[in-house]
Amino acid sequence: MPRAAIIGAGLIGRAWAGVYVRAGWDVTIYDAAPGAVERAQELIAEGLKEQAGHGLVKDPEGAAARVRLAHGLAEALEGADYVQENLPETVEAKQAIFTELDRLAPPEIVLASSTSAIVASRFTEKLATRARCLVAHPVNPPHLIPLVELVGAPWTAPETIARAKQAYESIGQVPIVVNREIEGFILNRLQGALLAEAFRLVGEGYVSPQDCDKTLKDGLGLRWSFMGPFETIDLNAPGGMADYCARYTGFYRRLQSSPAGAEVYDPENVARILDQWGLSTDSARLDARMAWRDRRLAALVAHKHSQADS
Repeated sequence: MPRAAIIGAGLIGRAWAGVYVRAGWDVTIYDAAPGAVERAQELIAEGLKEQAGHGLVKDPEGAAARVRLAHGLAEALEGADYVQENLPETVEAKQAIFTELDRLAPPEIVLASSTSAIVASRFTEKLATRARCLVAHPVNPPHLIPLVELVGAPWTAPETIARAKQAYESIGQVPIVVNREIEGFILNRLQGALLAEAFRLVGEGYVSPQDCDKTLKDGLGLRWSFMGPFETIDLNAPGGMADYCARYTGFYRRLQSSPAGAEVYDPENVARILDQWGLSTDSARLDARMAWRDRRLAALVAHKHSQADS
């Protein structure tokens, strides 16, 4: 079986480990923090059992048994076919770990970072084998949301992108290729545009945050769970996308003439939204709600797997 080296045993690293082993890969997981990999092994096994309850893992015990613990970076890389890095979200941390990966990992292995915001050119420029490095940005939680954004630096080899795409497809993820570096990549830029407008609409008193959320989860989100914005508009006019654009782009052009700016995140507006939101930041509430979210996502993923795309 192919082997993935998972560097970093936090939330994303553990989720990646689960993704790889449920697809039949072996995994070696490493984290420099004392006790982190031992705890990760327990949590990965628990997560696989939870997914099995939704039919997403056939043999959770067998999958969990394919997780091997490493107590050094060189040990983690031994026999690896692919590297998935998941360390803290700072340029310094990425530069440090990729310098070591560049030195220790066999030159034919792809080195992928799970960073959600830092473009690869900021931490791979000086590496001897920089052509094999890229960003592979997952969506949290990656064991339930399959999208992976593949973003190379200007010097990343096309072969690296192709090999990464093949690897993620082989483990059941949905990779997309971002053709050139851009801050925030694709998903976060789309999310940011919607979030800014949501902050504006709530902050200016047009709607409550709760009703704004309903607009997404019981409106746009239902069709967006299996169609993107372009296919959505293609099906929303008798003559397809061209007809939709002819009918509605004047309306959208007027909306975009006064877009939500950065001021929607000013402290005064944030305070207004938090006051209306009204829920506590108690960790027990948040943990319980995240567990609920994951159960709902697992059920949705299982449903989508049971349906044909066409």
